[in-house]
Amino acid sequence: MASGSTIMDPICLVRNQNNQLTVNPRALKILEQISQPVVVVAIAGLYRTGKSYLMNRLAGQNHGFHLGSTVRSETKGIWMWYVPHPSKENHTLVLLDTEGLGDVEKGDSKNDSWIFALAVLLSSTFVYNSMSTINHQALEQLHYVTELTELIRTKSSPSSNEEEGSAEFLSFFPDFIWTVRDFILELELDGYPITEDEYLENALKLIPGKDPKIQNSNMTRECIRKFFPKRKCFVFDRPTNDRKLLLRVMELSDNQLDVNFQKQSEDFCSYIFTHAKPKTLREGITVTGGGLGTLVEAYVDAINSGGVPCLENAVITLAERENSAAVQKAADHYSEQMTQRLNLPTDTLQELLEVHAACEKEAIAIFMERSFKDDKRMFQKKLVDIMEKMKDSFMIQNEEASVKYYEAELKQLSESLMKSISGGTFFVPGGHSLYLEARNKFEQDYKLVPRKGVKANQVLQSFLQSQAGVEEAILQADQALTDADKAMAEERTKRQAAEMKQDLLTQELNDEKQKMEAQERSHKENIAQLKEKFEVERENLLREQEAVLAHKLKVQEEMLAEGFERKASELHEEILRLQKEIERTKDDRLLENVRLLTQIGLILMASRSRFLNRV
Repeated sequence: MASGSTIMDPICLVRNQNNQLTVNPRALKILEQISQPVVVVAIAGLYRTGKSYLMNRLAGQNHGFHLGSTVRSETKGIWMWYVPHPSKENHTLVLLDTEGLGDVEKGDSKNDSWIFALAVLLSSTFVYNSMSTINHQALEQLHYVTELTELIRTKSSPSSNEEEGSAEFLSFFPDFIWTVRDFILELELDGYPITEDEYLENALKLIPGKDPKIQNSNMTRECIRKFFPKRKCFVFDRPTNDRKLLLRVMELSDNQLDVNFQKQSEDFCSYIFTHAKPKTLREGITVTGGGLGTLVEAYVDAINSGGVPCLENAVITLAERENSAAVQKAADHYSEQMTQRLNLPTDTLQELLEVHAACEKEAIAIFMERSFKDDKRMFQKKLVDIMEKMKDSFMIQNEEASVKYYEAELKQLSESLMKSISGGTFFVPGGHSLYLEARNKFEQDYKLVPRKGVKANQVLQSFLQSQAGVEEAILQADQALTDADKAMAEERTKRQAAEMKQDLLTQELNDEKQKMEAQERSHKENIAQLKEKFEVERENLLREQEAVLAHKLKVQEEMLAEGFERKASELHEEILRLQKEIERTKDDRLLENVRLLTQIGLILMASRSRFLNRV
């Protein structure tokens, strides 16, 4: 489903049975068919708080994710629903509804933590749903956010996690939305009206005190502020005050819902549709449906193995998949375009090479657009090798088509000459002169044939060589010529044959030169597009690093303003490390440019050397 136009029912993505997580293969097959970028919205929160209702509203449907009307949690594991994105063209909206946190029927609280962590890792926008107010109790219930650094590792080296801090997580984590249902307060602070966002930010301010409960809720506040730079809050009135209607809320028409609730729901959906971003990884890597499936598998496999999901390893796994797909897509494009644009046989080799260059450039661009983390350029080299073999195959096909075409033309044009030979027309006094006249006319007619293929001269030479014995017989039988005339004629024939042979050799050398020049252009094109991609990746990385640094400086400033000097000073080392990383990224760009230029020089030298050896 490349277009994402079909709306299907929700399907379980991650099953949670007996505190064991498993990925649903059917859901993975569905994701595999989504080649578009995905905007992934996940929702989490305590069970029986109406999470599924919000997801159904986002899907634009009255029914979909199951809503329960009893105290028993209905959603188990993580359920997925995908629909065409209502406002982003060529994007698919993927909704993830998670099972309720804190279900008393579950015996293992660790299970809740993994569900929460998966929702964070898989989404581009993460919605936390709670009831009534954002108070001390609500923050305590969101303690899962404080466990994220224990449940997730950003780098594959076990020792690196101690050094990386929260900064490393920012490029992987989603935007954060807190939805407060059945909101019971007035949006006021110190007698002044405030916005929903201001209400959230005020609730996230650290509270002085050494009481363990205060410390715990402060830890949640601090983690939310550290991990989620972009935060948003929505409060909702009760959908209806009629308890019986509330039990079947999805069956109600809009005019049966509270007016404020209708407006709040519309605002929430509008914000998601407008501001929720496509799922991306570090350096601006965009995730498609198939890529999302790869991430799900990688994370759940790590959890089931007893380990900790590693974001770096997941990206590498995703890169393997996406780069292989990029090679295939680029190679298919090259093959299809060469087949469509070439009219075999071509007049010249240069014509074929020019079509090759255009198709190759397009194929490389397709690969560059989809590939990432091809640090050793293994996949790019694989694509180059595939296209080189395809080009050689097209050249062979071109030669075979040329031979076939000109042999057919030659047979038709030489028919009169061959009849004259077999009829004895030239075995008379003066016959050699008549033969030369007839043969020259045949050669002139042959050279007037349109579409001068790459094997036209070779086909002609092969024919003339096959006639050498016939010409010798005609020459010797011509009684009108003296022995001296015959010797001169023989010498002239040998000279003409040698000249034609030399012409063919010159053509072969010229063809080889054109091939080597085409190969040099190919290498230059690969390097040029690689350099452009490298620059884009570096700019993306630099932009991410500077955004993280700005966020850390803002958090540090807020900590100082709230009187938490020690916590502000703890951020100092992390800020210094980020500043060094930014400088290193800038320096790496210069070093990479030098390396690329050196690589270009080596490639050109190698190409010229191969050409000279063949000459």
